[in-house]
Amino acid sequence: MKTDIDDLRNKLDLMVPNPKCELIYHNDYELVIAVMLSAQCTDKRVNEVTKKLFSKYSLKELSELSVDAIEKEIHSLGSYTRKALYTKNIAMRLINDYNGHVPNNREYLESLPGVGHKTANVVLSELYGVPTMAVDTHVIRVANRLKLVNSYDVGKIERKLMKTFKEEEYNKINHQLLLLGRYTCTAKNPKCSSCLINCPNKNTDKK
Repeated sequence: MKTDIDDLRNKLDLMVPNPKCELIYHNDYELVIAVMLSAQCTDKRVNEVTKKLFSKYSLKELSELSVDAIEKEIHSLGSYTRKALYTKNIAMRLINDYNGHVPNNREYLESLPGVGHKTANVVLSELYGVPTMAVDTHVIRVANRLKLVNSYDVGKIERKLMKTFKEEEYNKINHQLLLLGRYTCTAKNPKCSSCLINCPNKNTDKK
């Protein structure tokens, strides 16, 4: 049984009425670094780290800071040694290439260390309103449970979701699916009893 898309839209609006990025940032470069740091880590943990990091150092200071010093600031995050190097290099690139600003340029964003396709999608959507589908682990799980897709290939999922929904609703739907997966349709012990969506897999074992 496939999920009724119009019904899904309505239910998502009821369950996730004001979807938005939960990473805290105050300017464009903070978002890029925060999204990069969020790989394999919760937004809550990243927010705790970046609150201190960004209050202590400007982008220029991050570009001049030693990798060891950055590691000490972000050591509570997974893969912190690699992410510390990425943070410094991103800061250096943005300052040297765009005077510290983040451009509306996918090719450039994806050339930054630690910034892949998904991260670029988040940045372009959040900063510039570019219609994108940033497919993370939550979106993968929810899209499969709702039978919107039958794949765990990120590229295939992104393309299928972009065909299923209207371009002008990509960013909203993307956030809604992500937040639904984060708080309701969780990997373990999903809260099916409190979910309004007529999920084909409701009350069955979930992957």
